[in-house]
Amino acid sequence: MASTRVGSRPPPVRPTRPAVRSKGRRRRPSVRRFVPLVVVVLLAALVAVLWDRREELIPPMASQCSIPGSDVELTTEQAANAATIAAVARSRGLPARATVVALATAQQESRLRNLDYGDRDSLGLFQQRPSQDWGTPEQVRDPVYAAGKFFDRLVEVPGWETGRLTEVAQAVQRSGFPEAYQQWEPLGTALAGALLATTPDALRCGFPPPTTSGPAAQRTGAVAEVVRREAGAPTVEDGTVSVAGAGWPEATWAVAHAERLQLDRVVMDGWRWTPSTGWEQTPSAFALPLQLRLA
Repeated sequence: MASTRVGSRPPPVRPTRPAVRSKGRRRRPSVRRFVPLVVVVLLAALVAVLWDRREELIPPMASQCSIPGSDVELTTEQAANAATIAAVARSRGLPARATVVALATAQQESRLRNLDYGDRDSLGLFQQRPSQDWGTPEQVRDPVYAAGKFFDRLVEVPGWETGRLTEVAQAVQRSGFPEAYQQWEPLGTALAGALLATTPDALRCGFPPPTTSGPAAQRTGAVAEVVRREAGAPTVEDGTVSVAGAGWPEATWAVAHAERLQLDRVVMDGWRWTPSTGWEQTPSAFALPLQLRLA
């Protein structure tokens, strides 16, 4: 076998010929040249689709109420029920403490909702039991009646005006969780303060534009009946319900009930409220009585 010595000359390397291109073949264009164009076309199509569906994609205004300067937020259903409770207390000339206790109690019992169910036969805002002499099932599910029955028993509790809230509420309700009411005293205090305030904008509520349903005269009559039970003696004219002698608590009551009553405007003493703007000053409406105008 031949041996290779270190330092010996390597074998010669033959030169390679360059590759010859075929004259009849063309080079294919790169796919990457078309990618930016395709992306632009797809984006333009997507923008066009989204623009056409913009109203569907934008979420509607939430139906809710809040108290400026606090973290209290409610649905419009809860706010309306709270406003009814405060209105019943006000109509009876009860002090603010009665409203605070009632609101805290209803928050614990039903989260301020007019429930059609409950423990055993408990129903309504205060989960009152027809079997315990609170009234018929239909009555205890009437917020005005239910609040009235609660206040009937509240004022019979010795020292209710100054007593600890949970003990006073328990004396009325006889709950299996007697300490549960106390946690809602801050909420009851803030909410009562807003509903009994003598200034505008104490309670802020907003909701999507009201949708009309039924003849205007029929709807106006229904609103007038609710006003009569909770806010004062109404006068009806041209789709507007007026309440002479009403103050800001009644105006706030109207705002809390606006979605339920299909109101698109509340006017009071130089101020105007709408679901989209809230309260705004309107000097042209100065000195008018409280007016509720339907959508």
